[in-house]
Amino acid sequence: MTPALDRSTAPFDSLIGACASDRTGIVHLGLGNFHRAHAAVYTAQAMAAAGGDWGIRGFAHSSARVVDPMQAQDNLYSVLQLTESGASAGLIDVHRNSGVASADPDAVIDAISDPAHRIVTLTVSEAGYTRDPTTGDLAVDSPAIAAEIAGTTTPRSTIGLIARGLSHRAQTGEPMTILSCDNLQSAGDVTRDVVTQYLDATGAPSDVVDFVASSVTFPNGMVDRIVPKTTDAHSAKVAELLGITDLSPVPAEEFSMWVLEDDFAAGRPSWESAGALFTDEVEAYELVKLRLLNGSHSLIAYLGILSDAATIDTAWSLDFVQEAVISGIEHDYLPTINLPTGFDAKAYVSALDARWRNPLIGHATTQVASDGSLKLLQRIPEAALFNLERGTVPHSLALCTAAWIACVAPPLDFSPGPLAASIVEPARKSLAEAVCGATTIYDHVHRIIDGGFFPRELAGHDAFTTRVTQLLTLIISKGPRAAVADISTAR
Repeated sequence: MTPALDRSTAPFDSLIGACASDRTGIVHLGLGNFHRAHAAVYTAQAMAAAGGDWGIRGFAHSSARVVDPMQAQDNLYSVLQLTESGASAGLIDVHRNSGVASADPDAVIDAISDPAHRIVTLTVSEAGYTRDPTTGDLAVDSPAIAAEIAGTTTPRSTIGLIARGLSHRAQTGEPMTILSCDNLQSAGDVTRDVVTQYLDATGAPSDVVDFVASSVTFPNGMVDRIVPKTTDAHSAKVAELLGITDLSPVPAEEFSMWVLEDDFAAGRPSWESAGALFTDEVEAYELVKLRLLNGSHSLIAYLGILSDAATIDTAWSLDFVQEAVISGIEHDYLPTINLPTGFDAKAYVSALDARWRNPLIGHATTQVASDGSLKLLQRIPEAALFNLERGTVPHSLALCTAAWIACVAPPLDFSPGPLAASIVEPARKSLAEAVCGATTIYDHVHRIIDGGFFPRELAGHDAFTTRVTQLLTLIISKGPRAAVADISTAR
């Protein structure tokens, strides 16, 4: 039996990067697998190259699922890198404290206000920014935010915690950077906007607002690494490779990418030494990732679920899924992007193929498909509008929308299958209410596209609603393969 991981048993000869010092310089909100396989790894490697007091104080939002094992393991854990040719594992030792934000919000506020901490990083998913899905502004009417604005509760929302922490920090005037590591277009700008809107809504003093405007930076960035959920098989593999029992290892693909604006108010780790790219073309890289990878990932997931494919590699092995995705990249997505200087789109798409077909990743289609009402807003409307306004119907984007509807808000008498039932969709109830009483498939689709789930501009293009209706009808009557064949004919 392998010993439990802690500092007395840790295989430090398999260390990734460097161990952090006891002094922490980064606060992280959203202590899940992605952060632990991405920014934490870059930080460990940056400290190995250039030193610095960049230990991380990490907070999960509301679950102790990761926090409890990390605390039991002296905040150590392993990263299991999975490639088509095999697996390797290494140890990460950069976290110096961990907790649950909802259980101790004051600890988060104190950590943000602590002058020793110079960066706050976030991986809280699209939902964590508490935005209105149609306007993109802070959802001030949501129950959680409304209660915080009314002053009836200590902030527990991510944005509320950041705003309160910065309000306290304003008393010392120490600059800080808030760095979103989520899949959001212009994530830094989004974070700045919702934090500022929160301060305005809560009547923050002018000196706090001025401090945030002058001394807090919100750089944009793009993150990329496929990190599936941890399974018992991953834990067993780590035990085999490292000789310890890790209660919370992180499986990840070999590929990793981080593109950032170099706009840090109080210094930063030497992340470029670990392979991060600092550039003024972040927006272009964001669009490449959000559309070519994330948008295509959603399409693979929904078509896969409708075809009883439980993992991305299984779904990607279906010829019609590949056909739909490659067609969407070529016709619907690439024309919408001004590619970064020197960027090789053909090589990028080839790399995507290798990543999606990797059988060791075992990335669940239901994981990729979850939160579609939030994710698709980042991946479909702007690209669809670009095409529609030029007189072109974005068939693959319409197919992704139709497949999403089929999975999470299916018309009566259509069952999308058992996989669809396990998709985590926060809008499932409101979608069901919106389509209740729909008399035709077109009516069903129209109620969703024109019902506040997509921007009004997209709802104004009936060609898109009609195409989604046609493809949803085919999915229901003949299956997803027939819908893809119809796209091929239409092209």
